[in-house]
Amino acid sequence: MRHSHTVQRRRTIQRSLRRLKHRIKRLATSYVSPLGWAVTALAVASLVAFVLLGWHELLAMAVVFAVMLAAAVMLSLGNTSFQATIDVSSRRVTVSDTVKVDVCVDNPGRTPTTSARGDLPIGDNHERFAIPMLAAGQSRQTTVEFTAVSRAVLPIGPLSIRKGDPFGLIRHEKKLVDQINVFIHPQTVLLSTLNAGIPRDLEGQPSGEIVDDDLDFYGLREYEPGDDVRNVHWLSSAKTGSLMIRQYEATRRTDTALTISVNPDDYIDSQEFELAVSVHASIGVQCLQQNRPVTAHAGSTHAIPRNATEFLDGCSGIDPDIDDNPNLAQTTLEHAPDASFYFFTVGRLKTIDDIKHMVLALPRSATCVVLQAATGQPRAIKRYSDFTLATVGDLNDLPMIMGVLA
Repeated sequence: MRHSHTVQRRRTIQRSLRRLKHRIKRLATSYVSPLGWAVTALAVASLVAFVLLGWHELLAMAVVFAVMLAAAVMLSLGNTSFQATIDVSSRRVTVSDTVKVDVCVDNPGRTPTTSARGDLPIGDNHERFAIPMLAAGQSRQTTVEFTAVSRAVLPIGPLSIRKGDPFGLIRHEKKLVDQINVFIHPQTVLLSTLNAGIPRDLEGQPSGEIVDDDLDFYGLREYEPGDDVRNVHWLSSAKTGSLMIRQYEATRRTDTALTISVNPDDYIDSQEFELAVSVHASIGVQCLQQNRPVTAHAGSTHAIPRNATEFLDGCSGIDPDIDDNPNLAQTTLEHAPDASFYFFTVGRLKTIDDIKHMVLALPRSATCVVLQAATGQPRAIKRYSDFTLATVGDLNDLPMIMGVLA
């Protein structure tokens, strides 16, 4: 018992020492920069060298370094008990839209604050602005504007305030607001209603095809030999004196699988890749607006979006991946084996032989359309036995292409 108690006490002491060491290290690195520690070391070394050698030049150096450190400490002091909020004009924008970020910094305390500098990361850039001295209850608002130049999930923040000296020796940094994300959606075009589909179940949209058995009643016709007597409309038959058969408008449902190649080797440049993303996004938005079930596939990301906004959020985060499986059908079938319609969006460097090999694995009952992004090329449609290949040279070509395919 005594031995176990001793071991436990030793472990407790070790944990306490580790926590103390971590706190000391954090304090040392949080307030004193590497340059500050270098100046401190030079001051001490100069003073020691003066004692040993008696050179007054070394004493002067030690005094200068010490004065710099003292001044840095004095300039870094002050009340920095700020509070802040970040508000963006919209969390979801499209490429080329302007985004406004309102940063409000206030002093909730009873004593004035010192002046400081704000640092707001916006993606890979940093927006820095001055925060003046604020009286008790006073606030300061700064507006930052930028243009969404490219599709992305853009992190904004965290907002932090920095207080330090002009030499960069002493620093005091405090995080005020956590990071928020702005979804920059790809450009899309409005498509006509997509009527392509396969009769699969009792849900879906009316197709215009008249059949003898469904849910959507269409009208009546005269009885013909071989008709199912269960479809006889007896009241109308009694009125007309001849057997009348119910007719229905066939419903059709399309479970759509949307897959985009994210392998940069399939595209000649980033512009063509962005065109492919816009094609992929436009088709997905149209399907979801028609309440069609959609599974979206981009590299290792597979999702079942509930609405167009959620789908576009996912499109904002599509990035090139050199390790993407070139056989897009293989990965798609793992997550959507029963889809009735397969859309594949690829680049112009995807060869026709690779496409033919890719679609061989798809169910024969399914319809397959391969959209090949090729910037600057004329639009074209070519039908093969297992799939249809459409060349999209410009995003504005897509409505006409989809109108022909429908």
